[in-house]
Amino acid sequence: MSGLVDALVIVVVAVVVTARQFRAHRIDGERRWWPLPVILVVLALREPGILDAHHHMASALLLGAELLVGLATGAGWAWTTRMWAEPDGVVWSRSSTVSAAVWAVGIGLRVGLFALGSAVGVHQHSSALLLSLAGTLLVRAGILVRRGQSLRPDATSSGAYGDGTTRPVGRERV
Repeated sequence: MSGLVDALVIVVVAVVVTARQFRAHRIDGERRWWPLPVILVVLALREPGILDAHHHMASALLLGAELLVGLATGAGWAWTTRMWAEPDGVVWSRSSTVSAAVWAVGIGLRVGLFALGSAVGVHQHSSALLLSLAGTLLVRAGILVRRGQSLRPDATSSGAYGDGTTRPVGRERV
């Protein structure tokens, strides 16, 4: 039964997160961006069986590869997201079509890893996919927050004699 719950969680999180990312939204440095990945990690590690007992080494290698694919997908997704700052300092982001391609390649690589594991007889638990998704979201959010901080105008960059004006910040191109 937990496999069905895991699959449902994975589908819901993937649909909500991806649908949200293709609309412009604010990047707020004070907003907590890490709770969803932490919840996914807790869900993934709540039950034993993440590694196949009969194929311990192959299962561990597949899990490691899955995590690397997740981290790379998150980084690629973050670096292909369009970001810009408004003159008032508010930073916005929106995923691009290249971001969708990165997401599609990540899914394709995960399907390939699952097929490889099935071909060698390794039982793969849905927890590996949850961990990978958590890594994707964590890396993506962390990079976006970091990029957003670099786009904000400095508090010390006011005009002559501290008149309170800020310099305009243009859009970043990917």
